[in-house]
Amino acid sequence: MSLTSAAVAATATPRASRKEILGWAMFDFAGQAYTLLIITVVFGELFTTVIVGDRGDGYRLANFLWSLALAMSYLLVVLTGPLCGAVMDYQASKKRFLFVSYLATVAASAMLYFVVPGAVLLGVVLIVIANYAFSMGESFIAAFLPDLGPPEDLGKISGFGWALGYVGGLLAAGFSLFMLGEATAENFARVRWVGPFAAGFFLIAAVPTFLWVRERGTPQPPGKSYREIAVARVATTLHELKRFRDLGIFLVSLLFSMAGVYIVIAFAFIYGAQVIGWDEAIRNLMFIIVQITAAVGALGFGFIQDRIGTRITYLFTLGLWVAAILSIWATPEVTAFLNAHLGLAWEAQHLFLVVGCLAGLSLGSSQSASRALVGLFSPSRKAAEFFGFWGLANKLAGVIGIIGLGLLQSLVGLKASILLCAALFIVAILVCLFVDQARGQQAARDWEARNGR
Repeated sequence: MSLTSAAVAATATPRASRKEILGWAMFDFAGQAYTLLIITVVFGELFTTVIVGDRGDGYRLANFLWSLALAMSYLLVVLTGPLCGAVMDYQASKKRFLFVSYLATVAASAMLYFVVPGAVLLGVVLIVIANYAFSMGESFIAAFLPDLGPPEDLGKISGFGWALGYVGGLLAAGFSLFMLGEATAENFARVRWVGPFAAGFFLIAAVPTFLWVRERGTPQPPGKSYREIAVARVATTLHELKRFRDLGIFLVSLLFSMAGVYIVIAFAFIYGAQVIGWDEAIRNLMFIIVQITAAVGALGFGFIQDRIGTRITYLFTLGLWVAAILSIWATPEVTAFLNAHLGLAWEAQHLFLVVGCLAGLSLGSSQSASRALVGLFSPSRKAAEFFGFWGLANKLAGVIGIIGLGLLQSLVGLKASILLCAALFIVAILVCLFVDQARGQQAARDWEARNGR
């Protein structure tokens, strides 16, 4: 039974204060330093080329070990994310869980200072811990989104968070890149500080989140263990999932799209170093370009999706991703073609900067749209639990995508295997065609009408 228009209006979530929305977005601002410095730009390259450093084998072993470490951390999220979300909803304890994940990320990231060349096992263990804690925190902070405003504002709010995140990444990683220099063995004494720097930035910049974001909801009566609460609520949700058909279909689409995104995040700068052969100046410039275009994409598409629909926006961003991946793969050949036919003297790394603009727009907008769509499909009292499933889909995607690329590149090399991303985005588009945004939002409102907010 559907709600009447008056009932829907009565249950609409009021928009949170600007201060609280800023506090929520500051976690994105703080966390992007970890994503960029540890996973994407600096430590990933340092781990593969210096700490493992098997140049004679084309870094295939190093790339596989990096893939394995990330995949293990994501698999842990898959196993624990929905269970933690169920407990958080039951006890109204999202901030407590978020704080624990935040401290664990800071501690493990800071300890990366002790990962020296040859200390491969220590590096793998610390990356597993840090990335698991950070990934859990991503789900925990996302679970606050449905409480920050009515459905028509969630796209803008989510986009603002992602955009502010890329601004934070630009500040943190920009300072780090220019102060710490290249990820080389000769520069190891300086670049090893990347872990403590990322940890310190995250530690300080996320403080507003814990001061300004409110914990809504009413804790349920105590008396059950965490395990009993988690198992019972997740079992109930799985039983009710048929009522949230569009959320289920979307999570399948998200599984494929985020597999592609995680490959790009984990291997983009490794690809630039190993395949494109860029120098430090181009690497730093690429970093700046991607951060700016990702922020523009997240913020711009955040406003667009509230006008044309989040599902349509998400589909469009996946189309951008397909174009970006094909451009990344073809960069060396297109460069050679342009030089031969137009009398140019470009290097592949120069054209790669142009491709970076397209990838940046895709990166910010697609992740913002996916988070907003889950928010639209989530009843308020199940937000943490549903975002636990969102985290599950995200990180299972990381396991599938990164391990898949790691194995594939060990067989055919990194350049050819990058085409796996394009295939993943195409499948995500086809699956998402079966999602009905209006029907999914109505399912969330109907659940709230039956069970109360």
